[in-house]
Amino acid sequence: MKKKLIIDVDTGVDDAQAIMMALAAPDVEILAITCCHGNTPLENVLKNTLRVLKVCNRLDIPVYRGCAVPLLAPKRNAGDYHGKDGLGDVPDPDAPGLDLLQKRNGVKAMIKLVKQNPGEVTLVATAPLTNLAVAVQLEPSFPEKLKALYIMGGNTNSRGNTSVCGEFNFVADSEAAYVVLDRYTCPTYIATWEFSCRSSLPWSFCDQWFASGSEKAVFMKKISSLSMKKAQSAEYQKEITAGKGFNSCDTYAMAAAIDDTIITESEKVAVTVELEGKFTRGMMVLDYMELLKKKHKVTIMKKVDLEKFKKLLMDALK
Repeated sequence: MKKKLIIDVDTGVDDAQAIMMALAAPDVEILAITCCHGNTPLENVLKNTLRVLKVCNRLDIPVYRGCAVPLLAPKRNAGDYHGKDGLGDVPDPDAPGLDLLQKRNGVKAMIKLVKQNPGEVTLVATAPLTNLAVAVQLEPSFPEKLKALYIMGGNTNSRGNTSVCGEFNFVADSEAAYVVLDRYTCPTYIATWEFSCRSSLPWSFCDQWFASGSEKAVFMKKISSLSMKKAQSAEYQKEITAGKGFNSCDTYAMAAAIDDTIITESEKVAVTVELEGKFTRGMMVLDYMELLKKKHKVTIMKKVDLEKFKKLLMDALK
């Protein structure tokens, strides 16, 4: 039996890497890709997702339009890192048109697919969690029909990358993150910002990764150039990743969804999201004292088998 995935993305560079990783995994079936605002405005996310599928010769996979704005938070993007278009500002004149998109709304499609495959679908969320929050509002039983949920987002040590204490996906729609962590009681696994930073890829590996010269490798090198340059720049020198290598955040959640043995250390803890703090809005809160009295605990990834992870990345560009 192939693992059935729905991937919820805001396709920037690392989402592209995560999608390509899933496409290359032989025992994975991607039922759909749903798109959300985030790294770049929704129209760009849609175009970028189709571009990735085109280079992988997989335009047969259905792509859906999801939420264009957060539930309540002001809109924000990450154009300084991913490029204004979300894929490194290296446009493709022959990119697929949006006429290839499915007509059904992305959130409704997600609900329908999970209803048709109860207990079989793993949802991998690498974007702000707006689509997931709307899904549970429309269909309260949606989470219990999922096999599992893998999230890239949040933090464990109050180390931010967007605000003082907030990771981008959780800051971009903090209310949605709160709703998802409160109402999704399926097995939930989180690849946090600090975890991905600790597991960053050596620059020497990146050179090797692009070296095959395949069409996919040429594409990946081109779209990654801007963000890699940014990661090596002086203004990033205070970041935890500085100088250590490239942090492909979203691919850690995807790798764990494809092969759970890739995570070598984790912990279970109840979590929530701060919504009111002046400096801490969007920060993930870990309830070690169990004061929240939550029955549902999430699995926080702590260590990864880097060699297995690198192999999944290498396979993605073959």
